[in-house]
Amino acid sequence: MVMTQARNPVELHIVSDSTGETAARLVLALEAQFPEQPFEEIRHPRVESIDDLKLTVSRAKGRPAVMVYTLVDREMREAMRTLCRSARLHYCDLLGHPIESIAKVSGMAAQMTPGARPALDSTYFKRMEAIEFAVKFDDGLGSGLREADVVLVGVSRTSKTPLSIYLGYLGHKAANVPIVKGITPPPELYEIDPLKIVGLTIDAERLAEIRAARVRGMGTTNRRYSEMLEIYSELEEADAIHRRLGCPVIDVTGLSIEETAHRVVRLVDRRRQEAAVS
Repeated sequence: MVMTQARNPVELHIVSDSTGETAARLVLALEAQFPEQPFEEIRHPRVESIDDLKLTVSRAKGRPAVMVYTLVDREMREAMRTLCRSARLHYCDLLGHPIESIAKVSGMAAQMTPGARPALDSTYFKRMEAIEFAVKFDDGLGSGLREADVVLVGVSRTSKTPLSIYLGYLGHKAANVPIVKGITPPPELYEIDPLKIVGLTIDAERLAEIRAARVRGMGTTNRRYSEMLEIYSELEEADAIHRRLGCPVIDVTGLSIEETAHRVVRLVDRRRQEAAVS
């Protein structure tokens, strides 16, 4: 029997003059690139003085640590850089270079307000409207197919609803049509702009696992919902409908909602651009 040596965790110290959510999102992306490496996240939110910075650096000094920080104030950023170098710690300044670059290109000075949030502008309200749209027109209800920017088509449990809501968060009105064996999709599906339709599929075994878990969670014994033969049949019917629609298909097996959403947007945009050129 071959024994594998356990890796020591790398400490990721998230330092921020606000909540640290911006840095935390990047840290998750970083961790995903090292699936075999364990990590320990240590947050230091609301850091407001150089003394606070000294304390965070002292906690990491001499340890296998990386300091990831979002500090708006220039003096605080410079102090953090000096402290990290002195303590021989690796560090990553997430805001410094972007702020300076935007200031140079725009010719405007940044406000330097810790924890500043975007104003409730037209973009914000567009997102809220798109999220409401996704909820209202879930499962192909009403006139959503004609009004939607994106229409998702797939069998049950291919993440159509959460994907529609996340697309709404990105500002895209999304409707979805479930493919159910023996039930004909609404005729509007074949009458709308085909360029905005994207099919969703998934590995049969993975779909069986998801459905079996859902059945258990509901406390029911609907075996047909999760049986493999039925699943293969449903996926084949979905594939036939996708071919009839002539739409691109995304395999969501192993994909996050975020990654699937961005693939959907890229596909729809590319198809519209190609149609405009031809």
